[in-house]
Amino acid sequence: MPHLLVVEDDPRLRGALVRALRDRGHAVATAATGMSGLDTAVTDRPDLVVLDLGLPDVDGAQVLRMLRAVSDVPVIVATARDDEPDMVAALGDGADDYIVKPFGAAQLDARIKAVLRRLGPDEPEPALCVGELVLDAGAREVTLAGRSLDLTPREFDLLAYLARRAGQVVSRRELLAEVWQQPLGGADKTVDVHLSWLRRKLGETAQRPRYLHTVRTVGVKLAAPENREALDGPVTAAPERARPKTAGSER
Repeated sequence: MPHLLVVEDDPRLRGALVRALRDRGHAVATAATGMSGLDTAVTDRPDLVVLDLGLPDVDGAQVLRMLRAVSDVPVIVATARDDEPDMVAALGDGADDYIVKPFGAAQLDARIKAVLRRLGPDEPEPALCVGELVLDAGAREVTLAGRSLDLTPREFDLLAYLARRAGQVVSRRELLAEVWQQPLGGADKTVDVHLSWLRRKLGETAQRPRYLHTVRTVGVKLAAPENREALDGPVTAAPERARPKTAGSER
């Protein structure tokens, strides 16, 4: 089932599109402003975005350019602007199709299917395995020793980014740029807080790490525990039998 994002400020048209597209077998999320649509597109990663140009906060053409800077999600521009220069500019900025209002739901559905068919399905990413930690990027599911972990979308993206670079130290600046899409930097505390939440769900702490290892002043590394002691905690050795003391022996 294709997952769509409709960015449209007109509530009546937005509702009509949602009903019509859901009736045709699509899962549909919506946004009423350009910036909320951009955030949803980056965070939720829909299969396709239907984007209006006449938005109340940011012009849709600018939203398209910002989205193209961080994502290759297919975009169909759906707008009342029927001037050829607008159409040429949108297609030049990375839109995959352009449809002019008013249009029928069947026409939009046909264009959505054509774009998805033309681009073709992506090759499924193989599961990422780090020790007993398994990430299924396609299903966005994580298991640890066969137990499913309940992660937020941001926690999953953070863990997946680290898993793709397992064994490497990744800086907080890189995580902010690639996971939070903040290439100019941001608050390191944001990364630290999400790492803390991940550690809790992985059953570890910063003081007793198993998978997430902080490298002071450098960054963080995801690595499999080296042995069962690391997985299960320290093993207490069985007490030794008392040995008879001999001259010169030490305890």
